[in-house]
Amino acid sequence: MSVVTVYMEGGGDDEERQAALRTGMESFLTRGLAGGEVRPRVVPCGGRSDARDRFRRAVEVRKDAAAVLLVDSEQRVTAATAREHLRQRPEDGWDLSFASEDRVHLMIQAMETWVVADRKALALYYGEGFDECELPETDELESVSKGSVAGALRAATENSARRRYHKIWHARDLLRQMNPDTVQDRCPACRRLFDTLAKEIERQ
Repeated sequence: MSVVTVYMEGGGDDEERQAALRTGMESFLTRGLAGGEVRPRVVPCGGRSDARDRFRRAVEVRKDAAAVLLVDSEQRVTAATAREHLRQRPEDGWDLSFASEDRVHLMIQAMETWVVADRKALALYYGEGFDECELPETDELESVSKGSVAGALRAATENSARRRYHKIWHARDLLRQMNPDTVQDRCPACRRLFDTLAKEIERQ
């Protein structure tokens, strides 16, 4: 039973790609919640503005109190809250005051930050030729820019058995294999999302 819907950025306009991202993220979130007994419903919306708009409709039109928004922060977060970050960022300028703060979540600085958080899953998936030394070494993983994370992931996988990281097809498989606890330990924004989902499940 799904008790919460996550409207997330990603997947582009292609239904097959959106379906791939959905299955991967649902697997990742489910394995991190209640022993996998509850499966959140993930809705990949393509662009970030599309995710915002569908989230708004869910909250304001359908009165879905359990809806959650999940988008990339795109840059380091210095604002006190996720809502404030999305309001202050010039490229966004979003007014999300219609939703409570606990419904607005960020992948800091991108979903790939969560992907590189689990080095073991990456090594197992990419196999021979995977260069773990190319990945960010810092304990402050969320401080690494989106471009740097993407570049590191590309460099680490370039000569691997599976070749260069693919944002959709490889991400789908990796999300199915990544350890949610490992990612939460290295990415506080991920832990915050799981905390919100767990609280919503407890209310049901």
